[in-house]
Amino acid sequence: MEGKKIAFLTLGCKLNYAETSTYERGFVAAGLSVVPWEDKADVYLVNTCSVTQHSDGKCRNAIRRCHKVNPEAAIVVTGCYAELKRDEVAAIEGVRLVFGAKEKTKVVPETLSMLKGDSVSLDQNWRDLSMAQEYKEISKDTLAAYSTGERTRSFLKVQDGCNNFCAYCTVPYARGNSRNIPICEVIKQAEAIAAEGVKEVVLTGVNTGDFGKTTGESFLDLLKALDKVEGIERYRISSIEPNLITEEIVDWIASGTKFQPHFHIPLQVGCDELLEKVGRKYTTGFFAGRIDYIRQKMGDKVFFGIDVIVGLPGETDEKFEMTYNFLKDRVKPAYLHVFPYSKRPGTRAAIMKDQVQDSVKTARVKRLEDLCAQLNADFTESCRGMNEKVLFESTDRNGMMAGYTGNYIRIERPFDASLVGKIVDVVI
Repeated sequence: MEGKKIAFLTLGCKLNYAETSTYERGFVAAGLSVVPWEDKADVYLVNTCSVTQHSDGKCRNAIRRCHKVNPEAAIVVTGCYAELKRDEVAAIEGVRLVFGAKEKTKVVPETLSMLKGDSVSLDQNWRDLSMAQEYKEISKDTLAAYSTGERTRSFLKVQDGCNNFCAYCTVPYARGNSRNIPICEVIKQAEAIAAEGVKEVVLTGVNTGDFGKTTGESFLDLLKALDKVEGIERYRISSIEPNLITEEIVDWIASGTKFQPHFHIPLQVGCDELLEKVGRKYTTGFFAGRIDYIRQKMGDKVFFGIDVIVGLPGETDEKFEMTYNFLKDRVKPAYLHVFPYSKRPGTRAAIMKDQVQDSVKTARVKRLEDLCAQLNADFTESCRGMNEKVLFESTDRNGMMAGYTGNYIRIERPFDASLVGKIVDVVI
């Protein structure tokens, strides 16, 4: 494979970035050289997202951009958009191979086979199954993955898929059923990360706290095993459902571990009627109680990032105000990840009555973004004067470098190469 060049283009979540990094390591080991996607490559690998209609459009445009850069290149497409809209992807000019959720372990070997001239091509007999039928066929094989390229932080995939089937979401159809590699294999990945000198690991997954479905292990078992890996000094949990971050897990983290006081927890909507309607597995009372418990055990300076979906079917002005006030007056997180609801074909929510107008969604998103700015400013100000530890990163921006405290406050200081990748005591 010497002389062959490959470029990568990744859209969507950190899970995709971890998987792309893993593909990249495989291609480099096979002798390919990696170039920027703007350069002329022999092969382009596009890892796609399909969380919204806008995401689908971005993926199509990305594939077409690659073809425009080099019309002779072979384009390989994988990820959620490739799973959900395979015929659509296969029809785009330049696409040679398409790999869905059940085919991730084939991406590297089958692409290499294509480059060697073996007869690998799009499956012309692939037929457009319904989402439910296709879901049943997704295998339980899980691609072990972690990201590389940063000297300070790596995203480690510990779980894939989801069994929840929330009314608005295509992820179970795109990613398959909840599954994971065993703890012993995750530990090998973490040790490989540590060997590269990386100090912080972020655990990623589609439904991270559901770890153990296929191995009979538990998420807490995993956390305890990871905590013992030498060389890794800090861990973060990228996202975990409120009903899966148990009191036992909180108690253990709070007992003095490498896991940081930083939690990303999806709420989606602060109205019990809508939570039940879309199939969420908790109430606002349970959600607030879990936040309270974490603060009771770990202090009031825990960073909470909360996911919120605006404009779900049936979200009236009154129900939106319930969400707004619940976040503003009861939960008071440090950050809000706000998403306008996007109608996804094949989901229950797509055919529900009382769809919300786009203009209304836009106005509500703006209100929550303004609230986010205020909540974040309040949280940051409340931490001023605290003694904290910051892991500084390598990027030099106009003579400044930045890093994050354990509770995810961004700190800047004049660039000092000797501090890159080191954890430093600071006063905020």
